[in-house]
Amino acid sequence: MSALPYIDGPVLERLVPVGRAVAVLEQALRDGLDPELTPRRPAVDLPAGQLLLMPAAAGRYAGVKAVTVTPDNPGRGLPRIQGTYLLLDGPTLAPLAALDGIALTSLRTPAVSALAVAHLAEPDARRLVVFGSGPQAYGHVLALREVRPVEHVTVVGRDPARAAALATRCRALGLTAEPLTTGAPTAEAEVVPGAVADAVRAADLVACCTTAAQPLFPGKLARDGVTVVAVGSHEPGVRELDGDLVARATVVVEARSAALEEAGDVIIPIRHGTITSGHLAGNLAELIAGRVVAGPGPRVFKSTGMAWQDLVVAAAAYEAWK
Repeated sequence: MSALPYIDGPVLERLVPVGRAVAVLEQALRDGLDPELTPRRPAVDLPAGQLLLMPAAAGRYAGVKAVTVTPDNPGRGLPRIQGTYLLLDGPTLAPLAALDGIALTSLRTPAVSALAVAHLAEPDARRLVVFGSGPQAYGHVLALREVRPVEHVTVVGRDPARAAALATRCRALGLTAEPLTTGAPTAEAEVVPGAVADAVRAADLVACCTTAAQPLFPGKLARDGVTVVAVGSHEPGVRELDGDLVARATVVVEARSAALEEAGDVIIPIRHGTITSGHLAGNLAELIAGRVVAGPGPRVFKSTGMAWQDLVVAAAAYEAWK
């Protein structure tokens, strides 16, 4: 038996550039993939941390991503999150290829955000504020440039050196960029530094790519017409956006079923009576189909990450590889 092909991060980026990832995700939805039918991901508690399994099947392929979360790993010089994707033939479930699961997540998450932004944001959106300074933050800069004419990026991070480093990477792309530093979020993000508040007020796009458990900024700062994507959390008790912003916004989610189970950004306002589940304007498939009409306020896309997205991008990589 021959060895299973392995597609690592650099090869994945070459086979499926982010613009291509956006296109294949949109095409999958247009071809009838229903995000609401994606199996929920089981989470298994282990002595060292947690194991997440993300299975999906669509068309000619099936697959599963196994992701581990190990809180003590950074102290050992190891990644907190690790993972592998196994792509299977749909009819026979025979293994076809393995992929770097973290590289796959780092590609498909910003691609999903960019797909939503392409259908939600103002066409001339040029000013982007990114909360976070890790791989997802940079990935969102790259992805959102594919769908909107982004010219300026404000990087907001808790670590000044990391924020400055990401701003430097943005400048290398030909963008103007500035790093800003903020403290730890509070329960309702009542106060943020003045420069951060000014950047949010002026933003056309805001990408929240953090591990924060509390809102990153007061929602009242977000102007009507701004598009905010929040991708950092997938737990019902944590959130990056406050209830004020969510209540004012046209809110789109990947799938209602997943959002109402995992997305604290909408679950917490529902629990507090700020909104009801009926406040959700639609899922990603309905947005792509033109069945979501943005209201006069902000637009919000809340992502928790779903297994169908991994499958679609992994299948595109395999098709390009073979």
